[in-house]
Amino acid sequence: MQSFVFRMLVFTAGAVTLGVELSAARLLEPWFGNSQIVWAALIGLILFYLAVGAWLGGKLADRFPSLGGLLTLVTVAGLGVALTPAVSSPILRLAAVGLNDYLPGLLAGTLLVVLLLFSLPVILLGAVSPWAVRLAVTDLQQTGRVAGQLYAIGACGSIIGTFLPVLWLIPSYGTRWSFYLLALWLLAVALLASLLHGRSRSRHGIALLAFGATLALALNDPGSVRAHWDNQDDSPILYEDESLYNYILVRAWGSERHLQLNEGVGIHSVYHPDSLLSQGIWDYFLLAPLFRADAGLDPHERILVIGLAAGTASSLYTRIYGPVEIVGVELDPQIIEVGQRYFDMTQPNLTAVAADGRRWLQDQPEDARFDIILVDAYRPPYIPFHLTTMEFFQLARRHMSEPGILMINVGRSATDFALVDALAATLAAVFPSVLIVDEPGPPDNLGNSLVVAANLPITPEAFAANAAALAPSLPHEFRRFALEVAGCAGVSSCDRALSRVRAANPPAGATVLTDDRAPVEQLVHGIIWNFLRGRTEPQPPAYSTE
Repeated sequence: MQSFVFRMLVFTAGAVTLGVELSAARLLEPWFGNSQIVWAALIGLILFYLAVGAWLGGKLADRFPSLGGLLTLVTVAGLGVALTPAVSSPILRLAAVGLNDYLPGLLAGTLLVVLLLFSLPVILLGAVSPWAVRLAVTDLQQTGRVAGQLYAIGACGSIIGTFLPVLWLIPSYGTRWSFYLLALWLLAVALLASLLHGRSRSRHGIALLAFGATLALALNDPGSVRAHWDNQDDSPILYEDESLYNYILVRAWGSERHLQLNEGVGIHSVYHPDSLLSQGIWDYFLLAPLFRADAGLDPHERILVIGLAAGTASSLYTRIYGPVEIVGVELDPQIIEVGQRYFDMTQPNLTAVAADGRRWLQDQPEDARFDIILVDAYRPPYIPFHLTTMEFFQLARRHMSEPGILMINVGRSATDFALVDALAATLAAVFPSVLIVDEPGPPDNLGNSLVVAANLPITPEAFAANAAALAPSLPHEFRRFALEVAGCAGVSSCDRALSRVRAANPPAGATVLTDDRAPVEQLVHGIIWNFLRGRTEPQPPAYSTE
């Protein structure tokens, strides 16, 4: 019977350990994103905690060689798992303040504290296997066999714990309840082991009390990975949920609506029922047809949007150019549902596809062609690296018509264009013509540029000429916006000094991104670091008419 108890404890400890790690990543993602550096910090600390736990478990097993002591440790570990989401909430609120207000010290400090929150339960879980081995060995001649069996069982539990949160717990119950369910599982096993051991009623009572306290904590939990505490502007929250991929929030600002994902720093879609344009970066995507010799958009042409979100770009194209055929690819199917429900993403000319943009494009037949490809797939502040490489752009070019245009949204600061330069250099290695459109923004904040690539020659002057010659049948508000971008508004002729369009002129050392080496996160970290340091020396982009 004791052999079964040891195996059950070791298996459950292994499963809960990996379950906590995967759930912890999800708990942190809405606040810190899911970059490699966050994963590295989380995995590194979890391994460190397990190492400490193994050392501690060995010492405790020699000092207290009893099943009762092991069950007490497992019970405390279960309570630690249950307390993690509850205790982390106020700390994560401080983290959001550091993120939104660009306070690196506060942000780093809160991230460290949150990671330390996982230390108690993971260290205790790491102590289970060596303690169980110590108790299970009754014949020294069988030590290797017993230890090998128990560690193999623990590894099998870890495999289950790897997939359980991802495939079932988080999609079905959410992140916080995933912690509670893992804790309840661990405590239930401790209670069962105590009953099977059958010697101490007080230990039965402690295990039962811990199980009841965890259940009460779970049932009284607000049920959201992010509470509504950050609603500083009294903007009503219309929708909030966790999908398989994202934390999703929809807010109303009067008649306007915003889609925010994960850490909430970026706005992924807007809906302006009272305005023709979005008043944001999505308006610049409308300029793609102006980078062709024959400006305008034929009703039979096709547009591909990679990173559809809630459909701002597709809605704008339909308003301005009419019901052209649009295919929008969005990784998260729940965001597509949100777009249809809250952002009027119901245009009959739009086909919304839930898929990874690059994988979907790879699966298209060779003769599938698009006249405009818009890439706006962001998990702020990062672009998924596989959508930034030469190989991806080569794939995109194979599926573009001869006069086709590709535009990609790229983040930057007012002085640091490192990522813009890298994307420009990469696109220049694939396309014959590359231009950049800089969205004006406050100098004390992060901003965006669109990098434009074309199969045929394009110049800022040609763009300006097309803007000035837009058909009067197009909405006046859009024509005025295009003239402003071209530097033509309010003057008799276009002024290059006022233009927001420039020829790409990346420095000689700009990184060309490939599938093998695409340090997108490193470039973004450099931009953010320079921005947080208050770097003020001017680094204007190099304008050229070549």
